[in-house]
Amino acid sequence: MSAAVPPKGETYDFSLQREGDHSLVSYRGPLKSVPAGASAAFSEKLFIGPKLQDQLQKTGPKLELTVDYGKLTILANPLFHLLQWVHKYVQNWGVTIIIVTILLKLLFYKLTEKSGRSMAKMRAIAPRIKAIQERYKDDREQLAKQTMELYKREKINPVAGCLPILVQIPVFLAFYWALLESVEMRQAPFFGWIQDLSSKDPYFILPILMGFGMFAQFKLNPAPPDPMQAKMFAFMPVIMTVMMAWFPAGLVLYWLTNTLLSIAQQWQINRVVLAEAAKSGS
Repeated sequence: MSAAVPPKGETYDFSLQREGDHSLVSYRGPLKSVPAGASAAFSEKLFIGPKLQDQLQKTGPKLELTVDYGKLTILANPLFHLLQWVHKYVQNWGVTIIIVTILLKLLFYKLTEKSGRSMAKMRAIAPRIKAIQERYKDDREQLAKQTMELYKREKINPVAGCLPILVQIPVFLAFYWALLESVEMRQAPFFGWIQDLSSKDPYFILPILMGFGMFAQFKLNPAPPDPMQAKMFAFMPVIMTVMMAWFPAGLVLYWLTNTLLSIAQQWQINRVVLAEAAKSGS
């Protein structure tokens, strides 16, 4: 970014010229005279370089707002400052991403727990759902009725897990943009083969690990009742692996960490729900 910051306490005239997609912003200060034989010094402050927010704040008021997080600025900006704060202590942006991802997971633990319990219960009754589908495969009305009665008996709300996930989406998208727009990640090493978190993984190891993690997460959750949907969900990890292979390694590290934490949480919830079901059954 290139920016000019005029001195305080003086009146300046600003102008903006547009030519198609290009624009030229200029400013002109007050006229000053230097008597013959005298000397004077005039200073101007210029900023030319990457958008490092600490430097932008020192250069001029609100210059840090040139780091554009879009409509999610209200969430992404605090997340960036949290990243900065953690980085002061660990001095490694990769470790910082992992720690902040864990903090976000803890923040939404209760919400995701409710969603996880709903999915665990759905997984537990999956054989009974399949039996109903087999019995009433030619009668859609009875199929829907018997399925809803089963949900009612087992006190399961099939859409209960959706709201917690919807609440989290804006925060995780904001974290995505905070990582994507922060030049502080540029040429920042993590460990081993990851020497630049702003570039793709040169050996595609993180995206492949993420793909396996997403597949394991899919296996932990109840299979969709529609066979076609089940095949689509099973193929989703492959699609995400190919897509994320070209993303910055920092973003893939975030997604991998979040996926592994989700697997651990859902595995624990499944154990608890199965134990509760066995206890109530005995």
